[in-house]
Amino acid sequence: MSNPIPALAPLDRGFVLIVDDEEQNRMLLRDPLEARGYEIAEAENGEQALRCVAKRFPDVILLDVMMPKMDGFEVCRRLKNDPKTAFIPVLMVTALSERKERMIAIAAGANDFLNKPVDLQDLTLRVRNAAHTRHLFDQLQAERENSERLLLNILPETIVQRMKKGEVNIAESHADVTVLVADLVGFSTLSAHIGPQEVGCLLNEIFSAFDVLVEKHGLEKIKTIGDAYMVAGGLTIPHVDHCGAMADLALDLNAQIGRLNVSYNTSVRIRIGISNGPVVAGVIGRKKISYDIWGNTVNQAFSLESTAQEGAVAVSEPTYERLKDRFSFGPRRVIDIKGQPGMTACELFARI
Repeated sequence: MSNPIPALAPLDRGFVLIVDDEEQNRMLLRDPLEARGYEIAEAENGEQALRCVAKRFPDVILLDVMMPKMDGFEVCRRLKNDPKTAFIPVLMVTALSERKERMIAIAAGANDFLNKPVDLQDLTLRVRNAAHTRHLFDQLQAERENSERLLLNILPETIVQRMKKGEVNIAESHADVTVLVADLVGFSTLSAHIGPQEVGCLLNEIFSAFDVLVEKHGLEKIKTIGDAYMVAGGLTIPHVDHCGAMADLALDLNAQIGRLNVSYNTSVRIRIGISNGPVVAGVIGRKKISYDIWGNTVNQAFSLESTAQEGAVAVSEPTYERLKDRFSFGPRRVIDIKGQPGMTACELFARI
């Protein structure tokens, strides 16, 4: 008496494409699999099979070897040579037992074999294992895509691609970068009078709105530091006028704060500093990695922000020189910052 065929778990069921030029052979494979919950599609020849796969990827393909016009070896070879279909498990169904034919099938990319006449228990077990392998592959792909999305949330796409290729120590100089630092004024006082959940929600609302504006202007958010926000232009995203775009962004950030104050009945203000010049940019850390920028240009942007009036946008002399024909400015003033006494700055008002 034969052993009972194991029951199939829901995960093991799937969509199976049966390819054979003889109806009787397809029926012998189809009926027991349908009885066990598989969805079945059929193809009478290799060309029809490839068209079926193009419309919908099966979880498993049962592929007869001996067919007219295009044999199973060629069908398998085409499937495995195409990156879009190479992951689909292919089980070759054959009466051929010679080592040579099996080696041809393996070279074509076959994942497993079923011998004719097909044993029912062997069919069920091999299809189940192949379908389960396909489901595991799908889960792995989903996890990879999720991991990549998480990386893209903290690193520029070009940096992610370089890290995927094996680069570890990524740091490089950029000769011309625009750096903006914005700080929320009055947020710390507000935080002392509302609950932690409200603080988190409001800060998330503010910075999420800032993120949308940064993307709109083709710039790059670098990081948040408490209730401060840093943006750069001219790094990994090409921009022919990153300085002008940053000035427009600064004005938009101020306007956005005004809208949020009306919506939430708050009185938060913002100070902004913008500077131009060289920076060093790179990836730091091993466990909690981040993409950051360093250098005198960054220090200037922080100093400009810290000396700006509430609601004002302070820019450095190099930034002013690049924007003076397109934006209106206040009078120039001299500020003292650590290591650079007598730095010239002025306030950005509006685009002309």
